[in-house]
Amino acid sequence: MSARVLRTELRRSAAPWGGVLILGASLAVFCLIDGIWWRGATGWTAQWTSMALWTRSLLGFWWPLVVGLGALYGLRDSRSRMGELLLTTPRPAWRRAALPAGALALALAVGFGLLVLVGGVQVVLGGTTYLPLGWVPISLVATLALVAGAVFGMGVARALPFALTPPALVVAVLLTAGLLLRPNAEGERPASRAPNLLAQLSPVTAEPRELLLTLSGSTHLGQTLWLLGLLGTGFALLVAASRRARLLAVVPVLAGAALALLVLPAQPRDTYVVDRAGAAPVCDGPVCVTTVNRHRLPGLAPQGEEALRVLRDALGDKAPGTVREDTALRSLGENRRLSGDVLLVDFDETLMGEAEGPRLTRVLVSQGLAPNCYGHNSREGGGLEDIAVQSLAASWALGDARIEPLEPREADPYARTAWERADAAWAKLTALPPAEQRARMAELREAAISCAPGDPFTALLGEAAR
Repeated sequence: MSARVLRTELRRSAAPWGGVLILGASLAVFCLIDGIWWRGATGWTAQWTSMALWTRSLLGFWWPLVVGLGALYGLRDSRSRMGELLLTTPRPAWRRAALPAGALALALAVGFGLLVLVGGVQVVLGGTTYLPLGWVPISLVATLALVAGAVFGMGVARALPFALTPPALVVAVLLTAGLLLRPNAEGERPASRAPNLLAQLSPVTAEPRELLLTLSGSTHLGQTLWLLGLLGTGFALLVAASRRARLLAVVPVLAGAALALLVLPAQPRDTYVVDRAGAAPVCDGPVCVTTVNRHRLPGLAPQGEEALRVLRDALGDKAPGTVREDTALRSLGENRRLSGDVLLVDFDETLMGEAEGPRLTRVLVSQGLAPNCYGHNSREGGGLEDIAVQSLAASWALGDARIEPLEPREADPYARTAWERADAAWAKLTALPPAEQRARMAELREAAISCAPGDPFTALLGEAAR
């Protein structure tokens, strides 16, 4: 297939609209909707791996449409009633099929590649210094999925040249994708009704929730084998001229699926794995972050050391000695493992991710005195009372005359009640002798580290024995 013929096909056919659809619709989703993909350390432009996973997660919408688009494109000859005429030409069938299939595949690959390029440019502009290679196969497999789906749709439409074939394929792929949802990003259980092995046949990835998680090499290999089989079956259906050839065309997809099931990991924990290079610690004195977030270390280190000094003055020997980024994997809503010796930092936590300078010191002090058991988000599993207690603790340790809120006080009744309780606890705490104040604050910290359910104001109000 010469470049001149391919250019003509692209110029005179609807193939380029497939790439325009992928690029335009994806950017509309990412840029025009204020979704969770803009927030936290796993935002779609925060790191390379999260960018690749977010763009690939959109295949849940685009893959069925691409299969339908391929089927619609494959009906071109039957709609124009040129099938018999083309069969009489001396040109080999595979060459006739390669032209429209190559044009559509190129358009889809370019459209998705430009989407990845837009995300990659924003990742670079965001200042990250960590460049893993693991994001490349994530995006390459996504591109292969789009190409294989389109060619498969073309082949099915060539074998079944009916007007209902494209919508029927879209519905069938949507239903199948719904059953074969990817395992969740926590890697603990498949978020589908199918076993993990079958779930991995779907090219759709879960929304990234953990910064250090990526797909394993066996997952990439297994999905590549399956998608190559799907691509082979689609192309074989395009060139098949007899019923026997159409029956033999299913061999590649069956062989690809069989090989994939031998390679794909059986357990969800082996599907999403920790990026060990990204999880390696980078330290500046007592302050350590992961390699992924090493660009945050210059801003965190001085504030972390200042926070440790304040905590030593407030807690004495019971104060934490190091600041370390939290790298433990857990499900949503699961408590994180807290220790009295370490002040954990989670950049996905709302207060921590947005703080800089002296405000960051205040947030670190609040986490040292009343650590959040929930992580990831200051409201996940917690409430306004947690923010109020943390604000009170930080203000006490920093010697403020009144409570300085870590976030603006809200006006709703629940928020007013929480802050009124905090003001009452502040008045009662500051009226006590300094030694008793330290004892109350030590009780508050022990209760917070234990993650035991209960009223966070109990220790401050001296009601622990009740």
